[in-house]
Amino acid sequence: MNIGVFLILNRQGSLEENLALARDAGFSHADLTYTHSGAAMMERSGLIPSVSLDANPFDIKRLFEKYGIGISTVCAHAPLLEASSPARFGAAEIMKAVRFAAAIGVRDVITTEFYANSEWSRRLTHEQRVCVAAEKLYEASRMAADYGVKICLEPHGPLTCSIRGLGDILDLLGNPDSVGVNLDTGNCWLGGADPVEMATVFKDRIYHIHWKDLGEEYAAKRGAIFGSGFSTIELGTGVIDLEGVADALRDSPIIHNSTLEISGPPELLRASAAHAKKLWERTQKL
Repeated sequence: MNIGVFLILNRQGSLEENLALARDAGFSHADLTYTHSGAAMMERSGLIPSVSLDANPFDIKRLFEKYGIGISTVCAHAPLLEASSPARFGAAEIMKAVRFAAAIGVRDVITTEFYANSEWSRRLTHEQRVCVAAEKLYEASRMAADYGVKICLEPHGPLTCSIRGLGDILDLLGNPDSVGVNLDTGNCWLGGADPVEMATVFKDRIYHIHWKDLGEEYAAKRGAIFGSGFSTIELGTGVIDLEGVADALRDSPIIHNSTLEISGPPELLRASAAHAKKLWERTQKL
């Protein structure tokens, strides 16, 4: 399993600057983390590490190759609980991400629902939320199946941070092989789920892992917030049972890549990558 890094090491730097930082920190893989549709002035000015899903994907692949870095995933996080709007990242962008990934041989596209932010989405019942989210994923899931791409739902909201919510979305989609789970060890714990239980239940559907540990100060916030963005502590120094997650996913033949969702100096990233590697290699020997 490759252990990569989120490519937002410098939020105010260009994609190329972030690739150089990832290389210098010792990483051979990274996510295409920050994507958008159409054009973005700040991206073209080199002030953000973003990539347009309307760009030539081979240009992006060549840029990654220039720094000796493989692309682990294409991220397409969307507010799946909100009403569709041209102003919102949604079904069209996820489908663009599927095509983009397929063109350059990237298997996994990651998306999620985030919070219910609008008054409308906050009024929805659980069943209605499942339907709203699944509807935005249905055509993308069919396209992903044709392209050989996997859409990975990341725990990052009121549905995906629960085993029931994830299962209900997959069930409504018809449980296609083209849709699975990106297990974010920190987000699912923070959202109130047990990461080990989630890893056990969805073992055959987890295609990618976001490694993240969180400190004891987050315990009081469990179930109240969905997603912590980046962790700032070294893997193995927090409260999350990372060893239990690795044990639950032991010998998984479908997890090829994983990503550190950690912000900090290169020493912190390298130590965390070493810990994740140790955990994974240990499970392979048991």
